[in-house]
Amino acid sequence: MPDPTLDDMRRYAVARTLFKPTTLPRAIQRLGFVQADPIRAPARAQDLTLRHRVKDYRAGDLERRYAKLDIEEDCLVNYGFLPREHLALLHPREAKKKPWDAATRRKAADVLAFVRERGEVHPREVEAHFAHGRMTNYWGGSSNASTHLLDGMHYRGMLRVVRRDSGTRVYAAVSHSPPIDDSPTGRALRAAALLELIVRKYAPLPASSLTYLVRLLNYGAPHLATQTQAALREAREALGSCRIDGTTWYWPTDENPRSRRHAPDDAVRLLAPFDPVVWDRRRFELLWGWAYKFEAYTPAPKRQFGYYALPMLQHERVLGWANVSARAGSLQPSFGYPGKKPTGAAFRAALDDEMQRMTHFLAGR
Repeated sequence: MPDPTLDDMRRYAVARTLFKPTTLPRAIQRLGFVQADPIRAPARAQDLTLRHRVKDYRAGDLERRYAKLDIEEDCLVNYGFLPREHLALLHPREAKKKPWDAATRRKAADVLAFVRERGEVHPREVEAHFAHGRMTNYWGGSSNASTHLLDGMHYRGMLRVVRRDSGTRVYAAVSHSPPIDDSPTGRALRAAALLELIVRKYAPLPASSLTYLVRLLNYGAPHLATQTQAALREAREALGSCRIDGTTWYWPTDENPRSRRHAPDDAVRLLAPFDPVVWDRRRFELLWGWAYKFEAYTPAPKRQFGYYALPMLQHERVLGWANVSARAGSLQPSFGYPGKKPTGAAFRAALDDEMQRMTHFLAGR
């Protein structure tokens, strides 16, 4: 069979993740991981991602339904939501760069006992009880030391997020049952499973992106770094692959980029900056021939795309981007294009349909 072309890769990259809308639990299970971001412009990234994949999804549905779903907030290649079954791949986890000293471990043990006694705790309850005070944060400012400690306990798998109270995490203690297999063989199997998870999430992957994702796994699974590198070496031999214009691409062995099923529809979709279709900026430029940038943290005078540009997809092409604000129930979009603006009645109608879907989606905020 002939190797896939770049056109095949474009169609495959879009169709494999923009599946037919389903239920919220099934969508998260199929995606494997949904990246979170707190910015609302016009909604959080996790909501903007899920609205294309969940039937009648409204902004905020994930947070409203979270406590009743079999999912967790946790770190994979970054922070987000994932099926609970994946926690056994990530924990026990220890921060390699800044390990806790004995005093911090004692504080964590005291807080853990407090959380177990209470069942669920808000950070302000922990601060009121322990009075940990303030500390210098990563950006050089001052932050609540209790909140920082709770974050560290969550990262290490001692706590889980049970719900959010006006956006603030509410925690409960975690019991890992049955015990996680942390033997050398168990670690190797977990590393291989994590690698498969990210490949299925972000495929097709240029070789450089696959290597980059494995480096990011040091955020979610720093204790498995050695095993993950071994799994990467094995994956390069086992995964489906081809070479296009000097770039090696990888994808799951049970999928075929040349499949005729990869036929994206006519809809226009405004995607979150962290949507799996556009998350990989290396792949983005290879597939669509222009560089997209996320500029929320770029000074306004230096922005090319805008504060929170949403890539605009139609068929298997990313045609441009939109910045969307909502005021008094009315959307105020602005659009940009890397080249000539698309024309024609069909495109305008499809874009109008997308703005109507966005209005319906935002009605849940």
